Amino acid sequence: MLVLSRQKDQTIMIGDLIEITIVDIRGDKVRLGITAPTAIPVHRKEVYEAIRSENRAAAHVAVSDVSLLEAIVKEVSGLRPQASGKRPAVET
Repeated sequence: MLVLSRQKDQTIMIGDLIEITIVDIRGDKVRLGITAPTAIPVHRKEVYEAIRSENRAAAHVAVSDVSLLEAIVKEVSGLRPQASGKRPAVET
């Protein structure tokens, strides 16, 4: 890990596109201003970890869930009308 010392209003550059500025220092808290291209997501680590966890959970989809989704999409788009006129039951 690279450790740098900076004072208020000083900046650190990461590559050519990311700029981190020390905005304020109060006691044991430091406020940072981050300038980065919109294509580069910037999150606090705990938010980043929560997003990763949710994405991993969403990636583990059961085949039966995909089949159910396919049936619903076909019904809604009119490709295959259901005999009973009801949508398949959705498990939660």
